[in-house]
Amino acid sequence: MEKLIRKLPKTELHLHLDGSLRVKTVLELAEDREIELPTADQKGLAEYLQVSEDCDSLAEYLEKFDLPLKVMQTEKALTRVTYELLEDAAWENVKYLEIRFAPLLLTEELRPAEVVEAVLAGVEKGENKYELQANIILCCMRHQDPSRSIETAQLAVDYSDQGVVGLDLAGDEANFPPEEHEEAFKLAAGAGLHRTVHAGETAGAKNVKKAIDYLNAERIGHGIRSKEDKETLETIKEAGVTLEICPTSNLHTNAVTDLEQHPIREYYEAGIPITVNTDNRTVSNLTLSQEYLMLYREFGFSLAEIQELILSGIKAAFISDKEQEKLITEFKSEFETIAGIDNKILE
Repeated sequence: MEKLIRKLPKTELHLHLDGSLRVKTVLELAEDREIELPTADQKGLAEYLQVSEDCDSLAEYLEKFDLPLKVMQTEKALTRVTYELLEDAAWENVKYLEIRFAPLLLTEELRPAEVVEAVLAGVEKGENKYELQANIILCCMRHQDPSRSIETAQLAVDYSDQGVVGLDLAGDEANFPPEEHEEAFKLAAGAGLHRTVHAGETAGAKNVKKAIDYLNAERIGHGIRSKEDKETLETIKEAGVTLEICPTSNLHTNAVTDLEQHPIREYYEAGIPITVNTDNRTVSNLTLSQEYLMLYREFGFSLAEIQELILSGIKAAFISDKEQEKLITEFKSEFETIAGIDNKILE
């Protein structure tokens, strides 16, 4: 089954660039900029970039972003890590992905526009070499002044015809409510830019409802605590909002204490639109294929259900209806071909 799942065409919509750098690349980029690392050993450095199995808090999880952000402050580095992320995705047959990052955290040497252009250059390079499509989502940070979110929103609008398709709100959900950043999301919506918001991960269901009511969110990052409030679940269904679920990451951040508590099967059976994502490939030491394999083994998702989840990713993607229809047709055809070959192997 592992081989089969890796072959399936896939989509990933919730993927942080700064949480998905190769360990070797961090070493090399640090050397280029003469940045002191806690160790020059690749295996040892991995411990500073990846969480352990006993990670028990979001705070511990977020510490793993410190080094990547330090080495990502040049155009060359940003283009390289973006290209490599597309390469890693292509290896497991991800055909469409949306990469998100906070440009204002990467401006030690660059202007925000230069940050975006460097990432887009990496996307172009990856798309030219591999058979996949990637778009960009810019993140506002909750702890920053709302004026900075407006700046990020305007930046996203400025590049909306070049591959930036959405605006996100990330960061300390418990202490910074989403409505503080309402103006930025009004700007994005007014310009036709898509919106997704981290909510319902480390804070309760009401944050999910606020993200929809105040920020006009089309998708919710994580949203696993939505079930704590019946009205929130009804709002999600009525508004057709998709939850970007990252099961392994949810375990690592202690949003759930064990996988048995994770509501992904419950949401799926309730008809709530969901997609499956890694969140941070390096921090959680995870591929998307491994995430789907975990759903198969731990939650009993069948191959047909996994294919349905993959198609949900296309339907929720921040692309046009025409592009969605094209991808759905291509994916269904590839599903039939791959499943037919591997069914004979499995027999």
